[in-house]
Amino acid sequence: MPEDPATSSGGCEVIELSFVVNGEPVTLSSDVRVSLAEILRRDLRLTGTHLGCEHGSCGACTVIVDGLAVRSCLMLAAQAQGADVETVEGLARGDELDDLQAAFREHHALQCGFCTSGFLMSLTARLREGPVVSEFQAREALSGNICRCTGYVGLVDAVLSLAADSGKEPLK
Repeated sequence: MPEDPATSSGGCEVIELSFVVNGEPVTLSSDVRVSLAEILRRDLRLTGTHLGCEHGSCGACTVIVDGLAVRSCLMLAAQAQGADVETVEGLARGDELDDLQAAFREHHALQCGFCTSGFLMSLTARLREGPVVSEFQAREALSGNICRCTGYVGLVDAVLSLAADSGKEPLK
């Protein structure tokens, strides 16, 4: 029996995907079982999205899809069909860091860097909702991601510094 062209070797369905990544249209073929994280890293070479636990617990794979922070290890690439996807590579403006990235640098909010992209993307989505003006809000915004190196103090300080820069006084 001839092989169905809609299947890859191994009998898995292959689909055509089209979505936007960091403002650029992307079209590619993918196995329906592949995660968005895998497509971003393997096919699009956007390796800032890290795979940590692959269970959605650590947050290292967080990207923004249609304005919402999502765990790309849990999202099938097929679910991104027609979506607007933002990764950490899309935050900087050329060689200039965005405000959050600059605050991370200024406040030493990273050490090994493995979790950093997930924190940046989660916080970017949260900060679009409005400023984070208290330590409680900062820790709540950070709570969906795990860092094993920093102790979170620099992360909290970085987030609160953005409120100070906006003219709103951070509350401790």
